[in-house]
Amino acid sequence: MSTTKQETRRPAKPQQDSPWPHVRLSETDRLETFSDSVLSITITLLVAEIVRPEYASGQLLEKLTTQWASYIAFLASFCYAGVIWLNHRAVFARVRYCDRSLHLANLFLLLTSALIPFPTAILSAAIQSGNEFDARVAVTLYAGIAGSMCLAWLVVFHVLSVHPYLVEEDVDPDFFPKERFRAALGVVSYAIAGLAGWLSTPKLAMLIFLALPVFYGITSEGLTETRLRLQFGRAHRRAVAKSGHEEVHAE
Repeated sequence: MSTTKQETRRPAKPQQDSPWPHVRLSETDRLETFSDSVLSITITLLVAEIVRPEYASGQLLEKLTTQWASYIAFLASFCYAGVIWLNHRAVFARVRYCDRSLHLANLFLLLTSALIPFPTAILSAAIQSGNEFDARVAVTLYAGIAGSMCLAWLVVFHVLSVHPYLVEEDVDPDFFPKERFRAALGVVSYAIAGLAGWLSTPKLAMLIFLALPVFYGITSEGLTETRLRLQFGRAHRRAVAKSGHEEVHAE
């Protein structure tokens, strides 16, 4: 947690802030530190999935080239873990206190996040093998674990929605309730991707797998505070104001 955040926070007052006087509230320091550690270890261990190839003299380049899917899997897992960290940082920048329900929801999130590199490596190996059935199984596994991670985000957002006393005072009361839609979209999208990959073609599922991390990276600050959306909103308001101004002059 940053020093600025610590300095601007007020002491926890469970009796006033919580509708249940017996609820124990704590600062987010330990939760954020623990989460950062888990995510950093997950990212560090990703490189272990890239195996050092055995090669004869003069064949190193060929052996390195044949492992192209492992490199893509590493890059995809690294970027996905980075997107998870960006979203986690943005969420807890808006959280003032923690209770047991938020700690449990965060542990569920860390569990599913730490698992993401596993199905990614399985998927890259299945692609390299060229077996259609293995690719379908790998796609379904990836969709299931990634969908579970989105479900974990949904739980986190729901806890913060129903426990507003955990949230910073300057946060819009509708912020986390609206974020539940963003998480639910991921659950539904990964379910569709898994079904499409199993019943139709794994390539269609992989397009969804590539698109969703990009979406969650762009919207890491939330649907209502995404820079692109805010800029579009400003441009739209300027256009409306300019149009109204021109109409007044025309009259």
